[in-house]
Amino acid sequence: MRYINELREGESVVEHYLCKSRQSLKSRNGKTYLSLKLQDKTGTIDAKVWEMNKDIQSFAENDFIKIDAFVTSYNNELQLNVKRIRRSMEGEYDPADFVPTTEKNIDEMYRQLLGYIKTIQNVYIKKLLEKIFLEHPVISKEFKYHSAAKNMHHGYRGGLVEHTLSVTQICDFSATRYKYVNRDLLVASAMLHDVGKVLELSDFPLNDYTDEGQLLGHIFIGAELIGKTADTIDGFPKEVESLLKHCMLSHHGEYEFGSPKLPATIEAFLLHAADNLDAKAKMVEEMIDANSTQGSWVGYSRMLQRNIRKSEESKMN
Repeated sequence: MRYINELREGESVVEHYLCKSRQSLKSRNGKTYLSLKLQDKTGTIDAKVWEMNKDIQSFAENDFIKIDAFVTSYNNELQLNVKRIRRSMEGEYDPADFVPTTEKNIDEMYRQLLGYIKTIQNVYIKKLLEKIFLEHPVISKEFKYHSAAKNMHHGYRGGLVEHTLSVTQICDFSATRYKYVNRDLLVASAMLHDVGKVLELSDFPLNDYTDEGQLLGHIFIGAELIGKTADTIDGFPKEVESLLKHCMLSHHGEYEFGSPKLPATIEAFLLHAADNLDAKAKMVEEMIDANSTQGSWVGYSRMLQRNIRKSEESKMN
């Protein structure tokens, strides 16, 4: 298997990949071409089919396909110029080669995350976390294997628990550094902030938005889950429920980034800051990991709207 992270400019490649997206577009001179995004467990790569002929056989998004292509570079990123395509046949590929997975130990990260439940002093918040992470029929089984995003950051198997644990650890540290912070509220909100992604995104190899995810989104799904679960706990304080929901609804920080509310409590501010820190640091890390050039500059990030430079440490590794 020639993995995407092993490809180098100027090489030819004949290999099987998962077609994550397919668009039929027109060039400036009106000629039809295909723009594809291909995936294996090491990442994704853009591909172009400039010549539509008999060697480009029928295929669709989310098909496994066999390609014959030439590796080029465009805007400092590798790209495939595809000459031939056909659907892959069963037995020609191993599905495990197309499931990107965290480099970290999933079971150990999940054990550490669940360990925070025991540190919660508020009996109602602790019961809420137990019901969601230990008893919910879907979340208790799928959370630790899920991705945290379709393609922005932590978009791989185990990405959700990796991101959630990191945000929770940052929030736990922050709770000791600032006055007026309710640690139970902050830590619980950190654990719950992306729990709706289990229902927002489908499992691998698709890792795409479900109907529920498209229509509602993980922020609303998560807030609704908090409310429904709190309703099953006798005497659950309405104020605590509202504060937890507020952290959920405001954790993206700004209206333009999808938050229905702006952070209005210190816990909500800290949660947003921790989520933003971990997500953006991971974007930079993933850009450096995927870069194959020898220079100091990785390239331009559309999400971060800036050019990214390697640190001295990353250049030494």
